[in-house]
Amino acid sequence: MNAFLEFEQLLRIKRYSNNTVTAYVGLLTVFDRYIGDAQEIHRLDNKYLLQKIREFIIDKSYAYATQMQLIHVLILYMREMHNINLDLDTLRPRKPQRVLPNILSKQEVKRVLEVTTNTKHKAMLTTIYALGLRVGELINLKIVDLDGERNTITLKAAKGKKDRQLPFPESLKKILRAYYKEYQPKVYLFDGQNGTYSTASLRSVFKGSCAKAKIKKKVTLHSLRHAYATHLLESGTDLRIIQKLLGHNSIKTTMLYTQVSNRTLAEVKSPLDFL
Repeated sequence: MNAFLEFEQLLRIKRYSNNTVTAYVGLLTVFDRYIGDAQEIHRLDNKYLLQKIREFIIDKSYAYATQMQLIHVLILYMREMHNINLDLDTLRPRKPQRVLPNILSKQEVKRVLEVTTNTKHKAMLTTIYALGLRVGELINLKIVDLDGERNTITLKAAKGKKDRQLPFPESLKKILRAYYKEYQPKVYLFDGQNGTYSTASLRSVFKGSCAKAKIKKKVTLHSLRHAYATHLLESGTDLRIIQKLLGHNSIKTTMLYTQVSNRTLAEVKSPLDFL
């Protein structure tokens, strides 16, 4: 039996997303194994627990986001399940320097989609790029969320627990019709063996397609969302509209794409031009 089953149920009652629940319970389970089966996390002395968390973080070499996730879930678990207030402020990492993402060109995106021959995989990658979705938003997209009559797609309780509505492009409809005819999904637009499709599987598909398309840039599945935003900006779409389409709370987050857009860079004049 899962040692953190009650905590998992609590997270679901609190309406945490499936991805967040999986990540939180996964991190707790890995840490639990690290300290050993003979000891329960909530029974450890605070000083000893702090030391073990410190050792665990160093041993795993987690990225900034994962380390912050680990700290948050430990605090949440101890407070909600055992009424213990855990102070882990000394383990919060310094925010890393923001690195600009590598942007796939329109031609590179086209190559990636063209070499993806499986109908379902092609439809999934195309939908991410066509709508600028996060992978979790794609996985949780249901058939009822697509409105072909009004040409809209509604993302229910997306990141930040907010619904948002997107335009449903005609070019995407054609691809989804072919996919639907072949696979006949029931509830989720892209279902998997256990209900929702595996994000790890889709990341593997994207990696394989990039290799076939001979993409040399260091990119991830999220790069399709970056490409969507950048290509919209380069086509002249207003930054505020892109912010709304992406579901960003702050325009500052969306402004990242002004730093990687070819259009905005090309518009900058060199002082040499003024001589």
